[in-house]
Amino acid sequence: MAGGDRSDMEVVPRGTSSSSSSNATPPQFETWKVTVGSSGVADLVLNRPSKANALNSATWRELPQAMSWLDTCPAAHVVILKGAGKHFCSGLEVEVLAELMAKLPRDCEARKRDALRRAIKDFQLAFTSFERCRKPVIAAIHGACIGGGIDMVTACDLRYCTDDAQFAVKEVDLAITADVGTLQRLPHLVGHGRAMELSLTGRAFDGKEAAALGLVNRSFATHDALMTAVEEMAEDIASKSSVAVEGTKAILLHSRDHSVADGLDYVATWNAGMLISKDIGELLKARSRQRPRPSSKL
Repeated sequence: MAGGDRSDMEVVPRGTSSSSSSNATPPQFETWKVTVGSSGVADLVLNRPSKANALNSATWRELPQAMSWLDTCPAAHVVILKGAGKHFCSGLEVEVLAELMAKLPRDCEARKRDALRRAIKDFQLAFTSFERCRKPVIAAIHGACIGGGIDMVTACDLRYCTDDAQFAVKEVDLAITADVGTLQRLPHLVGHGRAMELSLTGRAFDGKEAAALGLVNRSFATHDALMTAVEEMAEDIASKSSVAVEGTKAILLHSRDHSVADGLDYVATWNAGMLISKDIGELLKARSRQRPRPSSKL
């Protein structure tokens, strides 16, 4: 389906009064828009098109709230992350740094540095909320995906883009060391050497190269083609057992950061607790009804 064709219900962040998810009122976020479709696919839209979806203070503050709501929303099984307007995300808004520096303590250098470190950790947690969400998060990228935009999409589970999307790990050109996820996650996607090149040069590259590098799973000729493919995939994933999907995401993320032996032990423990679900019984019953009866031997 093309974007906007799904039957959607708008939802509210956790803590907003609502009788149930099905009767949810529109969200009150300033910079994000959340909708959940009847197919179980949720849209999380970065909604600052007039600013090329630059990341301001509200963006960072509201994202963990949105992801926390989606994590616990029983109607949402998959999340599609996208940007409103012509661009996915143009990176950090410069005013955020000025606001941050103005709030730091001035009476003690140690306390100032500690406050700065805690602020950076809070920024990191905003994007880590994609990984902490039990539901798969799919990034659909078009236009610019610069700096903080790459920090954001590398924390997603799947990434797709248009051929003409523009990427750049731009922090080095701003005299900044990228500190909210790119330098940690990008090497797992494109390899250490390529991550080093992209991060040290800050050079721009398009969607086709992003696919060749492995930053995205695939690129598409048009935005419509991108959204059709992503939405079809999301609906397919949403139709599967949520227990199996959530377990697969959790195991893959754990295995990325641990040894094979640790990963095998973790999945054994996971399945000891989660394997015997009603989903398996229902699947076996459905397949038994479809299986042809064996013919009698003469």
